[in-house]
Amino acid sequence: MKDTFASSPATAVRPRGDLMVPAKGSFTRPRRFDDAAQDLVDEAEIVMEEKAPKLPSSYPEETNLAAAPRDLWALLHTQEPGKDQHILEGSQAAEDFRATDVSRAFDLLRTRLRQTVKQHGWVNIAVASPTTGCGNTFTAANLAASLARVPSSRTVLMDFNMRSPGLAKTLDMDASQTGDLRDFLAGDVAISDYILRASDTLAVGLGSSAQADAAEIMQDPATAASLAEMRAALRPDIVLYDMPPLLSHDDTSAFLPQLDGVLLVSDGTQTMAKHIAECERILDGQVPLLGVILNRARASSIERF
Repeated sequence: MKDTFASSPATAVRPRGDLMVPAKGSFTRPRRFDDAAQDLVDEAEIVMEEKAPKLPSSYPEETNLAAAPRDLWALLHTQEPGKDQHILEGSQAAEDFRATDVSRAFDLLRTRLRQTVKQHGWVNIAVASPTTGCGNTFTAANLAASLARVPSSRTVLMDFNMRSPGLAKTLDMDASQTGDLRDFLAGDVAISDYILRASDTLAVGLGSSAQADAAEIMQDPATAASLAEMRAALRPDIVLYDMPPLLSHDDTSAFLPQLDGVLLVSDGTQTMAKHIAECERILDGQVPLLGVILNRARASSIERF
């Protein structure tokens, strides 16, 4: 899947208590000091070292369901994106957007991405750009919306641009209604107190404040453990991570061991060939580059069929 697009367990999980939801209105679980949770950290480190498959999104029938993590999807708090934009169905803006070439380009990207991740058993996909202002948040949000239109699917969209979180603004959602991303990744906020369900098939993790030590947070073993726990509890088909620019900071580079693939968003008005080449060099041997998405392309350069 190396195209350019134009667009604006086999064994039961052992019991470890219910770490997914808060008890009696109070919830603190410092994972680093909990024996059962430390096992999760150790397992996450093995994943990082060996690039082993991530936790499965579903469990075989013979699995001991009493020992498996609860499916929290239906228990997530709901918050709909703003009705004056086109991200989800149900507004005139969404109906109008579906008729555009941009929407069709996202649907094409969605279908190719779903085919690729199913073929390889992948889950974690990053949407990144070489530099700032290329539109990767716009791309991640619209790709997630397109994925969410697939019936009976589950997509989780995470705002991992901790330097400049913008997903809440793009979706017109209130990030103050959830726990803090930093605390969630540290293991001190429950999944159901952080992840919001935007629709029956789409859940989002928002960011509200910038983090100067974003790269260190990305490399914290607790982050890997929290995300593994989240995948086991929500069982998504795809987790999309809206990442910061590859060439501006080392945040995305630090997170590469957690990823199965990267979609790179370029800007037709500012991205140069040398930027793409440098991104390919950074990703080489680390994680597959699944494609380059051309944003703000000249209308004359878009081939019509």
